[in-house]
Amino acid sequence: MSVTDIRIETERLMLRPPRIEDFDGYAELLGDEEAARYIGGHMVRGAAWRKFLQQPGAWLVQGFGMFSVLDKASGEWLGQLGPWRPEGWPGNEIGWAFRRAAWGNGYATESAVAAIDWAFDNLGWDDVIHCIDPANLPSQALARRLGSSNRGPGRMPPPYEDHQTEIWGQTRAQWNARGAGATG
Repeated sequence: MSVTDIRIETERLMLRPPRIEDFDGYAELLGDEEAARYIGGHMVRGAAWRKFLQQPGAWLVQGFGMFSVLDKASGEWLGQLGPWRPEGWPGNEIGWAFRRAAWGNGYATESAVAAIDWAFDNLGWDDVIHCIDPANLPSQALARRLGSSNRGPGRMPPPYEDHQTEIWGQTRAQWNARGAGATG
């Protein structure tokens, strides 16, 4: 199976590698100062295009990357979420970013459970982390719902070495002890 064929379905969502038709939603996400605040900040459309290409590239080079998260009923692009491990990263991350219109609907939790299951089942990871800005309370709450705990301050690789981050995470054993799909 090609990485472009990978699909994960939940009750309401489909997760798949990014495609060109996802770019408008992605550009909207990065064009929104509040939504992009903790993922590198607001970007104009041209800069968003260059950043967008990171995830398809990660899929082709590493065999994994963040998934595009789509509403199954409408096909609307809601955000991106999934495994992420750039060079020098502090661990095997499951990261997320969603358009503001998708906030508050449980999409991040639903898709994160599916992505963590997929990462443990397909990537052989023994733990997952989430790099979260200390001021990003909604992401901290999501990490808690997923069963992750704050492991303390993290060190990011250049050019992000001056960016404050906390490393939240859990082991595969901790994840499995929670039971399939358990949250909260």
